[in-house]
Amino acid sequence: MGGTWRRRAAPAAPLALALVLLAATGCDGTPDARPEPTAAPSAPVPRVCDRPAPGPAKAPAGAVTVDPAVTGDLAAKTRSSPPGTTFWLRPGTHRLGPDRYAQIVPKEGNTYLGAPGAVLDGRTTNQYAFGGAARDVTLRHLTVRGFVAPHDEGVVNHDSADGWVIEHTTIRNNTGAGLMAGARQRVRASCLRDNGQYGMNAYKAGDRITGLVVEGNEITGNNTGDWERKRPGCGCTGGIKFWAVDGADVRGNWVHDNRGAGLWADTNNNDFRIEDNVLEANDGAALIYETSYNAVVRGNTIRRNNWVEGRRYADRGDTFPFATVYVSESGGEPRVPARTDRIEIHRNVLEDNWSGITLWENADRFCNSPANTSSGDCTLLVKDTARCAQPGIAAAPLHSDCRWKTQRVDIHHNRFLLDKSVVDCADRCDRMAVLANYGTYPDWSPYQGERVAEAITHGQDNRWHDNVYVGAWKFVAHDPSRVLDRGQWQGAPYRQDAGSTFRTRDGG
Repeated sequence: MGGTWRRRAAPAAPLALALVLLAATGCDGTPDARPEPTAAPSAPVPRVCDRPAPGPAKAPAGAVTVDPAVTGDLAAKTRSSPPGTTFWLRPGTHRLGPDRYAQIVPKEGNTYLGAPGAVLDGRTTNQYAFGGAARDVTLRHLTVRGFVAPHDEGVVNHDSADGWVIEHTTIRNNTGAGLMAGARQRVRASCLRDNGQYGMNAYKAGDRITGLVVEGNEITGNNTGDWERKRPGCGCTGGIKFWAVDGADVRGNWVHDNRGAGLWADTNNNDFRIEDNVLEANDGAALIYETSYNAVVRGNTIRRNNWVEGRRYADRGDTFPFATVYVSESGGEPRVPARTDRIEIHRNVLEDNWSGITLWENADRFCNSPANTSSGDCTLLVKDTARCAQPGIAAAPLHSDCRWKTQRVDIHHNRFLLDKSVVDCADRCDRMAVLANYGTYPDWSPYQGERVAEAITHGQDNRWHDNVYVGAWKFVAHDPSRVLDRGQWQGAPYRQDAGSTFRTRDGG
């Protein structure tokens, strides 16, 4: 966010909701202060980092036992055993060979089980823990730490193989991403903590990821490398980043205290269900859904997010409504098959975040545009990027299909609560918004002037309704200069939040 109001980087190759008002804590008031690590909220959360489920104390029948006293024992026994073997790692610290590329390369159907206290340690020497293309590999009850994957690469499932199951596993204190993802991957009841860039990077070179499940995990403290400062505007950090994932269920997770965004879906994702999560105290947005399609966001508790990044930009005088739920060039599209044909954001509680929900559309984000920060990609409606040029782009269907659009977003039956004394702000932390920038380039672009701003504000079926507001909220429409009060927001020509209720919090 910033500049043209969005940053973005391409990847390198390589609990039902309790509708309660949650207790909030303060911050120390300095501009870049991070909130103190979050205590468990009133809504139920999976505290799997502090309370990991223990693995089997004895080797299961038929399992190959791995000795931590023998360096490289796990890799060697994997090589010498047939596919489908179960390996039981004894208690203790297991190590690979001294070469930085030393790693375990599973065979199809292998299972790796850790005994209580079993740790696989990369000793800040090895880059990868588990790699290769084998499908249907399972990891359970194992701690993986101390690996030094390069930027944008991952430690576990380095090569994004399909069908992996990661359960009751702790992946922490690694560089790069703790975990990559392939199709049909299941990540359950695991701890993704204090990794250098991402907890998980759901990216597969040259292919889409389908059928991804992320359930009941604790995802915290990631981006210890603070990559947004090292590479300003890179858009390359967060708890989890999703790229070109078609079908994801992200439910019942505790995503907190990450440096950057909590969850970030970026570029041609589709068919997400993000539900019953607790997203809190992340430095940036709780959720970014960017240049993507068709999602349901429901039943989530979202609190105390975006205090660091929102404040940072406000202190610079940036008037953009930096949001805790940020929908950027993303919308419902019936022509892209999914379980919904909208983006529906409902039955969530958002409390004491830096601003609420922003729907944004950048007029530069169209296929074949030199101004497009998603260079090389095109929408899911156009397979040949070269078609998005004059004269074809000026007429239907390409005029619509070549542009990622924020459309068919339905925001309803949410609770938005804001106490500025908790957030420690006087202004610019109180916004809901639907807007775009002015014009674009090159001169052949058909999206000049206010066309995109008019479309997202009035013509693309983006609606707030039947919500509850507590606190002194403001609203932004069309462009950052149009800051509205409740009456203007509900009145013509915007007519938003029909059926909603508003109450100014005492002292708010």
